[in-house]
Parts: sequence; structure tokens; C-alpha cells
Amino acid sequence: MEVIICETLHTQPKVLTMAAIPSSTVESGTTIDPRRKTLATAVSAILQEAGFFAFEKAALGTLTEMLQSLLCEIGRSSKQFSEQALRTVPVVGDVVMALLELGINVTSVQAYKQRLSNRMAVSTPAQQVDMKQHSVLQVGDKKPHPFHIPDHLPPFPDTHTYCFSHSYKQPVTEYEAIREKAAAQKKDIERALTKFAAKTSDTQTLFLTDDKEFMLVGVKPNPKAYLDALMPRDQVFEEEEERTRRKKRKAAQEEADQQEEKDKLNDSQEGELDNPYLRPVKMPRKPKVKK
Repeated sequence: MEVIICETLHTQPKVLTMAAIPSSTVESGTTIDPRRKTLATAVSAILQEAGFFAFEKAALGTLTEMLQSLLCEIGRSSKQFSEQALRTVPVVGDVVMALLELGINVTSVQAYKQRLSNRMAVSTPAQQVDMKQHSVLQVGDKKPHPFHIPDHLPPFPDTHTYCFSHSYKQPVTEYEAIREKAAAQKKDIERALTKFAAKTSDTQTLFLTDDKEFMLVGVKPNPKAYLDALMPRDQVFEEEEERTRRKKRKAAQEEADQQEEKDKLNDSQEGELDNPYLRPVKMPRKPKVKK
């Protein structure tokens, strides 16, 4: 809204509200000063009473700064007159003396208050919404002030900022907690495997409707189901036998791999060495004795 304050109107202007003032004209840094915004609204109302209908942002900011300086000077002078009279709170007489010292006609102020033509109504300022403060991550415990530091000073920061502290928790070594955690993990694993088996294999249901919430894993028929009852085996011994079988298979595989590596090494050495004097010694075979 950048236009020059040079055009006037002879008609009655509209009522000015706080929303009519752009917030960018009264910004200070990244936040908006509510007092400065209210002063800008008052200045805009005075300009509309004078006949202006538009303004530049720079012009409105300058006029607002001038009004703010005037009010601050009136308050400072009123306080000085009250202190000279041995008072702590200024009265109306102190304000009148401050206006006279600044060269302002007091009777003109009363006449300006009782004006009727072209009077602008300024709306009540809205309540300023406080900015939400971001919560700071709390790491460690805050220590209180020692006896030689007053309480009105700021508190100490987190101990993590100036003391050594671990960034991880100590592992739980209690037997009961470990057993409870292991039982919970085992239960979760069983539930997950059951759901996986129910989704990847044939399922059965106890209800006539197609309900997918209560699915059961289908039972595979065994033609010789009586063998499990006639030949019971302990689960502990089965696990031990399976572990022993795996160890034997692993040892046999390792021996086969080592023998294969030796054969490859011998073959490569024989292929590389053309000199018969450098070849490895081969023992002659023993002849078989005929009986």
C-alpha cells in the first residue's frame, strides 16, 4: 500500500480499525510491538480526520515515531515536575506544566477533545497473543545455587553442558527384569510367527462366517499319526542330537574345503614349476608282495 500522502478528499472517510493498518508498517525485527501498532492506528485516524485517504509506509513510520517521542517527553517532564514537588505520582498539574514547557496550548487540547465533525472512532486493540516458547530438551538435573550466589541470578544450565554424563542408559542386570523381557519377546515372536503361518498357509475357522480375525492354522493330516504316540522322544535329546549332527556336517565340510584347497595349491605349483629339480618330491609306490 505505497502511495503518496498528497491527495485529499472532501467526503467523510470510513471508520478506522486495527485491521486497516498493515502489520509490516509497525514491525520491529521479527516481532510486532503492540504499543507501536496502537500508535500507528491513532496516527492513521488523525490523518483521515485531516482529509488524507492513503499513506506510505515510511511516512506513517516517521509520524508514529514523532508521536511516540512527544508522549515520552511529556511523561518525562511530568515526572520531573512531580519529583520537584516531592511527589512520586504525577498529577494533572504536572502534565499541564509539561505541556506548557513544550509550547503546547492547553486550551487547544480541550477544544480538540470536544470536536464533532470528521471524528474517527478507533476500535479497541485486540489482545496480543503470546508466542509459544519451544520446550528445551532437559538432559541431566539442574543444580541449585551455592550459598554465596544470590537466588535472583539465573539458574545453572543442565549438568550435561559442563559435566561428563553418559548419553546412554546402563544395561539392566536384574534377573527378574531380564526374565520378564525374555518372556515378553518370546510371546511376541510366537504371536508373529502364528500370524505369518496363518497368512501363508491353509487356515481354518471356528465360525461359519468368513471372519479373518479368528483364523486358525490348518492341520496337515499324518497317515501314521500313531507313531508319535508309540515312539515318544524327549525334546532336550532331540535338540542335542540335532546340534551334534550339525557339528559333524560342519566339520566334514571344513575338511573337504581344506583338502580341496591343498589339491588346488599342489596343482598350481606343479603347473608353474617346469624345472624338475624344483618340483616337490614324490615318494615311489611300494610294490605289492604276492603271496
